Amino acid sequence: MTTTRPRTVLPGLGVTAAGVAVAYLISSALPVLGALTVAVVLGVLTGSLPVLTDELRQAIGRVTKRLLRAGVVLLGLQLALPAVLSLGPGTLLAVVLTVGVTFAGTLGIGKLIRVPRGLAMLVATGFSICGASAIAAMEGVVERKDSDVATAVALVTCYGSIAIAAVPLLGNALGLEGIRLGTWAGISVHEVAQVVAAATPAGAGAVAIAIVVKLSRVVLLAPMVALVSVAENRKRTRPDGARAPLVPLFVLGFLAMVVVRSTGILPGAVLDVAKIASTLLLAGALFGLGCAVRIGVLIRTGGRALLLGLLSTLLVATTGFCTLALFA
Repeated sequence: MTTTRPRTVLPGLGVTAAGVAVAYLISSALPVLGALTVAVVLGVLTGSLPVLTDELRQAIGRVTKRLLRAGVVLLGLQLALPAVLSLGPGTLLAVVLTVGVTFAGTLGIGKLIRVPRGLAMLVATGFSICGASAIAAMEGVVERKDSDVATAVALVTCYGSIAIAAVPLLGNALGLEGIRLGTWAGISVHEVAQVVAAATPAGAGAVAIAIVVKLSRVVLLAPMVALVSVAENRKRTRPDGARAPLVPLFVLGFLAMVVVRSTGILPGAVLDVAKIASTLLLAGALFGLGCAVRIGVLIRTGGRALLLGLLSTLLVATTGFCTLALFA
């Protein structure tokens, strides 16, 4: 058994590395798309190729789990708590309420329009917190299909791209300018790259505040995943009869990295490398998840999933606007 494992894992690692390299090159040319989004699309396309045998799919699957957890851990190095706390209690309260309302509301909408629970959970996490990265973190603790992951990432890309144009237009119509528009972009747009693009028309100051507000939502990723993990573990046990850890180890690693970053002991060069490494690892994980998807199954999830994404986007934008008006 031990002699066959390297022969099955290494080809999977090679295919994944190739997929990540292509995704990174494409995202470098088209930054709005993001490496994670491109990676999952490439994975879905690769998974439909006849040359991808069941043995190779299994090898990619084993690689995927390791990449996912390592990527989420390194994601914590992007978060410095002093910068988040500098937003002030009003804005932080608005962020917490927006994330909570969007997460719970999206789950409720999903149940109402009969979207599979796994897909609704991933959409709720991605739209309320930080897009594809949050989806990648949550997929490991909930029961879902691989096609749910691909669909959720596709919805983040679709509606986040629409928000890039909609937020500046609606912001001007609502009388939001400069810092105020940037804050709204940070609290309501899904991906970091999309937040930057949406806030750019309002100036450099708007972009700066938008990024910090967005990262304050990312801070909530760990407690959200931990809470869902506890709830899910109450419903199921592992095949050996034992319960899984209440809080996944990679979530604890994420929190540890947030603490390390907040101390300020790491030089900028290390943080830059860690950011790239986290992106590459998460891209590899999503590429692997995409390889397990069947396009026919993905297409059949269509209408209701699109409606869920639309309603969730409207919910996060409206809740963010209202909470900022009330508290910030």
